[in-house]
Amino acid sequence: MAKAIRLERAGGPEVMQWVDVEVGNPGPGEVRVKHHAVGLNYIDVYFRNGHYPLPLPAGVGMEAAGVVTATGAGVSQFKTGDRVAYVARPVGAYAEERVLSADKLVKLPDAVSFDDAASAMLKGLTAQYLLRRTYRVEPGETILIHAAAGGVGLFVCQWAKALGATVIGTVGSDEKAELAKAHGCDHPIVYTRENFAERVKEITGGAGVPVVYDSIGKDTYKGSFDCLAPLGYFVCFGSSSGPMPPVEASELANRGSLFFTRPTLFTHIGKREWLDTMAAELSGVLASGKVKTNIRQRYALKDAAAAHRDLEARKTTGSTILIP
Repeated sequence: MAKAIRLERAGGPEVMQWVDVEVGNPGPGEVRVKHHAVGLNYIDVYFRNGHYPLPLPAGVGMEAAGVVTATGAGVSQFKTGDRVAYVARPVGAYAEERVLSADKLVKLPDAVSFDDAASAMLKGLTAQYLLRRTYRVEPGETILIHAAAGGVGLFVCQWAKALGATVIGTVGSDEKAELAKAHGCDHPIVYTRENFAERVKEITGGAGVPVVYDSIGKDTYKGSFDCLAPLGYFVCFGSSSGPMPPVEASELANRGSLFFTRPTLFTHIGKREWLDTMAAELSGVLASGKVKTNIRQRYALKDAAAAHRDLEARKTTGSTILIP
């Protein structure tokens, strides 16, 4: 038997129960993984509270790192003792040990710790597809990232800076401006007292930027359009302020033949070769020190409810991991 967090119903942090579970043996194409660290992400809250409905009872959590303890029939790419990490569905990473499909896993190089991997798979791979696949940032370019002091934002700031870009980022406070600046954001804009579109035009001499990475949605999309240079890319990868209303195709044309995309991580890692390439590049920047995970909180996995309370109360900064 192993321990895991389970939900019998949707609701507040109190619905997460620390219980015994039967892990079982891996079937064909599956592996069993003993977790050394588990990632905490805000999407976990949405699964827990029912905003993203789950068939109940259910687990929670999308990313973790650990060691393979058993392999099922037909699994040749992994063996017992391999260090691995993943971001995967179905959810259920809040567990000491679990069985999942081998095609969800990537091998973890010795230069990357379990803690770093568990905090980087979702946020780091998101930064990778944004910067290297959705719009490939080149040295000398200037980009705009909203929520620059958030989990994905800090990865994007560091990685874009390492690529030779100038980074403009929006943040909600002076404290967050300092955090973003310490992680590669050249021009943090405190949006609560500054018009970010006007500031972007000032910083770029009126030219605008070739790409805006926007995870805010409803509250920022119009200003984001105003920031773009002709032929610019509006990349909407989230909607924390609420979903955007429909955008007329003519608006994209009238603003300078803009490109508009709504990418998701699970599309980008949908093929094995894509996942391997992205994970290898992420591991490379982590091992080099060019990008740091910025883990600021660690909780025991059994205390996941406390971690969720602090996350929802905005008491956490940077990355947070759960330790089985």
